[in-house]
Amino acid sequence: MTMLTVLTFSYFGLAVGLGAESDVSPPPHAAQAAAIHAHAGGIWKAAVPAKAIDAEFDRYDVYGLAVGARIQADCSLNWVDPDDGRRYCFASGTSLVYFLDSPKTHLAQARGYWERLQAAGR
Repeated sequence: MTMLTVLTFSYFGLAVGLGAESDVSPPPHAAQAAAIHAHAGGIWKAAVPAKAIDAEFDRYDVYGLAVGARIQADCSLNWVDPDDGRRYCFASGTSLVYFLDSPKTHLAQARGYWERLQAAGR
């Protein structure tokens, strides 16, 4: 008879067990709900800047602008162009990953959309 390995992780007081059996008892419901609510933004939002960061495009998500959407970002995820030192913000890790696939192309598209928005007074 083989024994399955029980792997236990503890994350902000929440224990998760994987395997055939586990001795881990769940935390009280109120504490569990509070911990889940407190971290609803996920790990990407664990380091939201305390003050506004100066960035291009009034801190809108650059990839969002490149595809024609205005998505406000808090700049907790940002990228600095190594060529000119300008900072760009992202609303999600997914947006940043897609942007980095072709940054020069996406920046050109974002600039075009941004200029049209500015000309329209929006």
